Amino acid sequence: MNYLDYAIVLVYLVGILAMGYLFKNNKDSKDYFLGGRSMGWFPLSLSTMATQLSAISFVSAPAFVGLKLNGGMKWLTFEFAVPIAMAFIMVVVIPPLFRSGVVSIYEFVERRFSASTRLILSVVFQISRALGTGVMVYTIAIILQAVLDIDYVWTVLIISVITIVYSWQGGMKAVVWGDAIQMIILFLGLIVCLFYGWNLIEDHGGLANGFDPERLQVIDMNLGIGEGNEYGLWPMLIGGFFLYVSYYGCDQTQAQRLLSAKNEKTIRQLLLANGLLRFPVVLVYCTMGLIIGGLITLAPDFLGEITSVTQKHFPEEFANSGVKPDLMVPVFITKYLPHGLIGLLMVGIMSAAMSSLSSTVNSLSAVSVEDFFNRGKKKLEGKKYMLTSKLFVLFWGVVCIASSFLFGGSKSAVIEIINAIGSVFYGPVLVTFLLAIFSKKVNHIGMNAGIITAVLINLVFSKTMQNIFNIDLGIEIFWIWLNFTGVLIALVVAYLVSALTKSVPIKELSGLKIGVKKADFMIKEVYILVAFFVVILIFSFMVPSIFG
Repeated sequence: MNYLDYAIVLVYLVGILAMGYLFKNNKDSKDYFLGGRSMGWFPLSLSTMATQLSAISFVSAPAFVGLKLNGGMKWLTFEFAVPIAMAFIMVVVIPPLFRSGVVSIYEFVERRFSASTRLILSVVFQISRALGTGVMVYTIAIILQAVLDIDYVWTVLIISVITIVYSWQGGMKAVVWGDAIQMIILFLGLIVCLFYGWNLIEDHGGLANGFDPERLQVIDMNLGIGEGNEYGLWPMLIGGFFLYVSYYGCDQTQAQRLLSAKNEKTIRQLLLANGLLRFPVVLVYCTMGLIIGGLITLAPDFLGEITSVTQKHFPEEFANSGVKPDLMVPVFITKYLPHGLIGLLMVGIMSAAMSSLSSTVNSLSAVSVEDFFNRGKKKLEGKKYMLTSKLFVLFWGVVCIASSFLFGGSKSAVIEIINAIGSVFYGPVLVTFLLAIFSKKVNHIGMNAGIITAVLINLVFSKTMQNIFNIDLGIEIFWIWLNFTGVLIALVVAYLVSALTKSVPIKELSGLKIGVKKADFMIKEVYILVAFFVVILIFSFMVPSIFG
């Protein structure tokens, strides 16, 4: 990077701080955490996608497709369940949550079960999201470390401090509008990388035999059980469905955006936009991975550069495999793009990472304040509420930064780590909300037992957790199944324990219009999403012939 690149980065950072100052006037919880419930579908849909399709996707998804061992276009299978999940959330999950008027979605759980259930879910969310965001912060660090060649600690602090400041100032409005701007910048960055990558391949004589056939396969019929069995059709459909329903509907980070909408029509519009737009964006990520991966085979000095950076900054990984796949994109940017564009691309990556961090600290703050300080008879009000909220933004910012160091030596692509961590918790969380809405037979004792049991069993069988704690059970289960097993275990245990504790009274939700009828699914948004689901399946079967 030269002075022009640094100037572009500096202008962006000053601009994002100014935006936080612009939205600094927040009066209460609905202003600070829900944007006054005045947000439209366009910024909210971009914000939702920006959080999920962040710097992690920008770095790790192309690396998985183009360079990682046993990787390839099967990354697209992550998107198979998205349209169906959006339709289910649209009709079943979000309407009762939105009508309840809650800020923390876990308050809804307390109304049906108990304060203890609310606190358990709140703690589960805070632990899993803080750990997951540590991975995001780590992603920022490896990008800047490779590009700027400065110490890892400083690369973390450069981005995180600025992110925390504008989140602290502007609340949800600053987060959402910041995310919307950052998503646009990120997508433009993707197009730039595609354009330059393809031209470079052509300059090196083109790919005479096309892309590697093994990396073009999307559909695999394995069941995700046993060594090397990953990304199979059925695990990605079933596990992916429960993952996305829980993440978008029952995770405070995403649900908080839905609760910030003007009305239920706006929610349907932003869920439809997410269901339709995620696949094309991820397809661009994957195509970029193919092109940059193809360039590696044509330009040995490119692979040499990745190897050199790996050896310098990640000596343990260099000793094991020679390269760190997540460095593929940042090295490509600094090696092949002209100055000015390098700065813009760095802004794109930084902005995407900042969107994830800002969303997380805002949501964690909302949950901490609402679930631990603003419940019962004593309510926080006015300036005291705002001060407490902003202090928790700072607190969770520091926690997320600290947790990044836990993953500094991981051998997995960072995007796989974060999905694996979330999958331990998503199933039990989803079951809690579904039973709160639909069941009249489960009490809070049964629900609490179901959550804790499912999380503990999932932790035991999580390969990521086994790697972290150096445990080998000799059983290989692809992590996306944990979303399904979490649902199944929590459901069975909740009903069983409730049946054994019939003397415990069962609370009922009152004053809310809940329940789902067949007619509720007969809306145009559901039809569009189901049709799109069929289209992406057909397209994925055809990928080898399209790119081959």
